[in-house]
Amino acid sequence: MIEIKDLHKSYKTGSSELHVLKGINFSVKEGELVAIMGSSGSGKSTLLNILGILDEADSGSYILDNVPIKNLNETVASKYRNQFLGFIFQSFNLINYKSALDNVALPLYYQGVKRNERNEIAMSYLKKVGLESHSHHLPNELSGGQKQRVAIARAMASHPKVLLADEPTGALDTKTSYEVMELIQGINDEGKTILIVTHEPDIAAMCKRNVVLKDGLIIDDKMVEQVRISAYV
Repeated sequence: MIEIKDLHKSYKTGSSELHVLKGINFSVKEGELVAIMGSSGSGKSTLLNILGILDEADSGSYILDNVPIKNLNETVASKYRNQFLGFIFQSFNLINYKSALDNVALPLYYQGVKRNERNEIAMSYLKKVGLESHSHHLPNELSGGQKQRVAIARAMASHPKVLLADEPTGALDTKTSYEVMELIQGINDEGKTILIVTHEPDIAAMCKRNVVLKDGLIIDDKMVEQVRISAYV
């Protein structure tokens, strides 16, 4: 599903260059649930931005679902993001003046799906995350956990190949975090490929594989015995 070889990325900081990724080799098979870990400055956010086609590496190769991701203009990059990827953010990134239903339906609007059909699909995903009765609520009428559920429904609505989650539990309390991870585990059980950037060991333990970055390199990459949410209940 994902194949990255010898990926390098640097940023100019004044007159000098900061070498953030220093030759990343990384592959993900379909259906994996991977935690990407590392301290601040390790390169995990840069890696996620490249995986999400929000940034481009200086050198190396990135293949997503057999499609080379390189030298894309913004139109093509946007098309690929919408076609291949679903995003879940720590800050939810919901549109404040749109209802939960409209937020979930938004990716389908950009895919050209007609209003009635996209609302029907959006409602089915709100139902899947347990928020069918909140479909007409605005984000400021929802709790943090409910907002993240809406964000997950939105990420799923366009049937992405891969879900990319950037600290999806970072703004939530422990109980709500585990509820969100239970939902993510359930989505993965259905076969969806999911990558989660997290600094929380208990969240990483709920994944099936842990990848650790340090100073722009992968220093550990191992399969783990997944902790199911029921173990905490």
